[in-house]
Amino acid sequence: MRHMFVINPFAGKGAWLGTLKNNIVAAAEAVGVTPEIYAEPGKERMEKHIRQLARSGEEIRFYACGGDGTIYSVVNASYGCKNVQIAAIPFGSGNDFIRLFGTKEGLQDVRRHIRGTPHWIDAIECDGEIAVNQCSMGLDAEVCAKQAAFKKIPWMSGEFAYTASLLYCVARRLKNTFTVQVDDHEPVTAPFLFALGGNARWYGGGYKGCPLALPDDGWLDCITVRRDFGLIKLLGLIGSYKKGEHLSWPYTSFVRGKKMRIQATKPAAVNVDGETRYVTESTFVLREKAICFVVPEGSLYLEQRANGTLSGEMDELA
Repeated sequence: MRHMFVINPFAGKGAWLGTLKNNIVAAAEAVGVTPEIYAEPGKERMEKHIRQLARSGEEIRFYACGGDGTIYSVVNASYGCKNVQIAAIPFGSGNDFIRLFGTKEGLQDVRRHIRGTPHWIDAIECDGEIAVNQCSMGLDAEVCAKQAAFKKIPWMSGEFAYTASLLYCVARRLKNTFTVQVDDHEPVTAPFLFALGGNARWYGGGYKGCPLALPDDGWLDCITVRRDFGLIKLLGLIGSYKKGEHLSWPYTSFVRGKKMRIQATKPAAVNVDGETRYVTESTFVLREKAICFVVPEGSLYLEQRANGTLSGEMDELA
């Protein structure tokens, strides 16, 4: 098997780049594999390189070294290739998807990923794009769209940039009228703050948008929050939302399904694992066991899934 380390040289503002390359070489030598390193700038060039390798048919493990944006690129460029495994080494500013598998500091140990366990996980297809984490429309997608601008400020982390963007968007009194349908349930039309389809738990640099989602349970966690309150109330709910306490709100609907369709009365932002654009309609479709993801050595994830500690049930929140 080939071991290709795909490095986003700009993730996390890039201060770690030289150290990471040295760590990759040392870890690979210790484990007995031959590493290949791709660290060229340019998203399109990187995705083209991944796509060519993935479609060669040769068994290959891509190590996405960066943040959630790097994972997005590796996933979308290699999607559908059963010869591909994907690992994620967190060096970005958000690193939300990987939070389920351990701490950022612990998961920066390259050896843990080389020695990791391949495990099939689900994905979300959104109008031709693939997400492993979450897709959404509404306020949080607008926040994601603005977050990139705040990230350019040198002292802003991914979490702080998301919060700053959230406050900026809230100040605009965003309110969306959506028609939301999950599977064959009755469509609901209402003023929604946002509609969210989750495959994993965190986004936005630490906001627990889907607090019970699991990427291997065969379900899409579908969450909507109605805008039945004013600006002052909304500002007071931000902290609760960040902690994942919103499932108990009277404005929140939470169901599990396989498909979530959202129609908007005017163009609204859609977020696909941090990539945003404006649409009037979008559909999130769960694709079961779509990606072979490498669970890092030492992660408790597989053990917790086996013993029921991570069950995705409401009693987890108690």
